[in-house]
Amino acid sequence: QVQLVESGGGLVQPGGSLRLSCAASGSILSFNALRWYRQAPGKQRELVAAITSGGTTNYADSVKGRFTISSNARNTVALQMSNLEPEDTAVYYCNMVRSTLELWGQGTLVAVSS
Repeated sequence: QVQLVESGGGLVQPGGSLRLSCAASGSILSFNALRWYRQAPGKQRELVAAITSGGTTNYADSVKGRFTISSNARNTVALQMSNLEPEDTAVYYCNMVRSTLELWGQGTLVAVSS
């Protein structure tokens, strides 16, 4: 069974940095797109960043210049978050897709607060 395991969340002060990571276990096939979503309290889940197997990336306007998505190993994805703002507080979810298969991580909380 394929599962996505996330790590790296935590409490950080505004202006700080965190690095989230996600890896797929139990999968022989490679995923074509790897993404990070987030859901803040009382808000809808939104796409934060995405990267394709070809290396193409895209970001939400709110995180451009501050977040960097990368995939340096097969079926793994990381999100380097810098200059964090209180508005970045959310549960962050890893997402990977291949054809009709779409998997989600368990979510990791990022709390940006003084």
